[in-house]
Amino acid sequence: MRQPLPTNMFDELCPSSLNPIRFGDKWAALVIRCLDGGPRRFSELRVPLRRVTPKVLTGSLRALERDGLVARTVHPGRFAHVEYELTPLGRSMLAPIAAACAWTERHWDELLDARESYDAARRGG
Repeated sequence: MRQPLPTNMFDELCPSSLNPIRFGDKWAALVIRCLDGGPRRFSELRVPLRRVTPKVLTGSLRALERDGLVARTVHPGRFAHVEYELTPLGRSMLAPIAAACAWTERHWDELLDARESYDAARRGG
């Protein structure tokens, strides 16, 4: 039995939420990280990605599938279900995503300061 994904995997203080480097859409890198440990059902992905609406998560999964990064498998039967997993191409994205997250963590304070300065200037104060 696989371990459940942690609910706080991407909390507000996670470097992933501040990362200015994008892989696909806004949520693609987070989905890829969730699938690092193996196949997951949609409901499992929703646990750490609770800030993502089901519609947007579905769109991200479809885009990742279209790009060949994620495989969608339908398990038929009485209790049919769908699982998503990384393809070899998708797995090759884990190292660049980890590097981007490490960079963000190293520059966390600078990024926050820059965003706060920008927002203050836009507000006129």
